[in-house]
Amino acid sequence: MTKLDKPLRRELEIGGTAYTLVVDADGLKLTEKGKRNGTALSWKAIVSGDAGLAAALRASTEA
Repeated sequence: MTKLDKPLRRELEIGGTAYTLVVDADGLKLTEKGKRNGTALSWKAIVSGDAGLAAALRASTEA
C-alpha cells in the first residue's frame, strides 16, 4: 500500500456547485470551491462511529 503522506485534492460537482475534497493523514475536508471554511471529518471519528451518530442526530433535529 502507498502511504498517504501528502494531501490529495480533487474537485467534484454536487447539485451544480463545485467543491474541493482534500484527503490527508488527518481525515477528509469538503469545501465549496473558492471558500475557506468547509466540513472536516477526522479518520478517528469515522472509525469510532461518531460521524454516523452525529449525522443521525443532525437529521433527527432537522425533521
